[in-house]
Amino acid sequence: MCCGPPLVGRPAVLSSSVEARLNPSDPVAPVWQLLGGDPALLPRIAHRGAGDVLPARLPVLSAARTCVAVCALAAAEYAGGDRAVTVDDGAVATAFVSERQLRVDGRAPESFAPLSRMWRTADGWVRTHANYPWHRAALLSALGADASRLEAEIAGRTSLEVEDAVYAAGGLAVALRSPKEWAAHEQGAEVARRPLLGLARTDDAPAVREPGGRPRVLDLTRVIAGPVATRTLGLLGADVLRVDTPERPELPDQHADTGFGKRSALLSLDRAADRRTFEELLAGADAVVTGYRPGALDRFGLSPAALAERRPGLVVARLSAWGAYGPWAERRGFDSLVQVATGIAEAEGTDAKPGVLPAQALDHGTGYLLAAGVLRALTERRTAGGTWQLEYALAQTAHWLCGLPSAAVPEGTYESERHLAETDGPSGRLRYAKSPVTYTGGPADWTGGPGPWGADPAAWSD
Repeated sequence: MCCGPPLVGRPAVLSSSVEARLNPSDPVAPVWQLLGGDPALLPRIAHRGAGDVLPARLPVLSAARTCVAVCALAAAEYAGGDRAVTVDDGAVATAFVSERQLRVDGRAPESFAPLSRMWRTADGWVRTHANYPWHRAALLSALGADASRLEAEIAGRTSLEVEDAVYAAGGLAVALRSPKEWAAHEQGAEVARRPLLGLARTDDAPAVREPGGRPRVLDLTRVIAGPVATRTLGLLGADVLRVDTPERPELPDQHADTGFGKRSALLSLDRAADRRTFEELLAGADAVVTGYRPGALDRFGLSPAALAERRPGLVVARLSAWGAYGPWAERRGFDSLVQVATGIAEAEGTDAKPGVLPAQALDHGTGYLLAAGVLRALTERRTAGGTWQLEYALAQTAHWLCGLPSAAVPEGTYESERHLAETDGPSGRLRYAKSPVTYTGGPADWTGGPGPWGADPAAWSD
């Protein structure tokens, strides 16, 4: 069952030293198997502890370390040669809270808007998400209240009444559920029946090797998980172009955090000229990564099936909150909401109030898993060919996290400053978390910070 009883106390601490080889019982091996990876490569992974970082009742550090490990191994495999991978818990912990580590000219960004929070209801709790202006407007419209009266309005309704009303209006609100309630929910049951991730070759398209080993990645994602995946691919050498609609501006601090390693262009697919430009980009792409709710892009012919049919040999990766199946398939969602629905918030909470994970670990973890899947598909495409479809969901990552066993924490010293860097950019002086994805001969950092959101031409760089 997802999110079983809270763990008692802290996991044991290994008395072994700073660096060790992968333990055979580590969850890296089964995840690498899901990605179709060669198990003979697993001994290349070494691990460096940093103490009890990312402390939680659930094994968050073990999950985070696993996601980074398989991503780094996929990157090393793609780069070729006998390259070693070292996973540093300190680097992992720092990167998994990159949005909190960010400083813009010394200013700490606001991670959550005032109306993105837990609220008491008539029978429990509900979590809302209103960081974007259009989600805030939908929340207030659904409940017929202005911001000053929202708390009283929510307190007079049941959690499910708030959830249903806000979603019907195009907003985001999720009732707190226990692990048992989520397991009994139709969406929870659908999630439990499926693996952590899906990666499949769907046809016999001929093998393809990207010119210069630099794949072109079309990035149609926003918020954390998708942008973490594509900024990682950009670090590793991909030509990543993020495309957004001008009607829905990105939050500046969010772009400052996740805009590394990519360029940013604006296209409105409802306009004929922009649609033609997009089709030209698609014709030159090796991979397309989407992060909108399933069905949202279908009217533009951008469903995974339509993309595969139009572009044999393409790698198509789709990320969603709840999965592309079940009654919640077309619902919007974010990490904080998935924690509340799946029982994580209850498992991490107290009798007085629901809790949270020490990081938006579903977002960050899924991001690294997604990057790993794209890299593995590109590697397979070089020899086996084929069109590749990848499916990821935050709810699947949550279910996997809840099912992981307690893990020992290697001793070590955590100094976050060692994993931070600074660079100048259009938005000012940025302090940021460096990527935890490292391997022998691989890049140590991005070459520069993000440019202005939407300011790049909608064209491949080479």
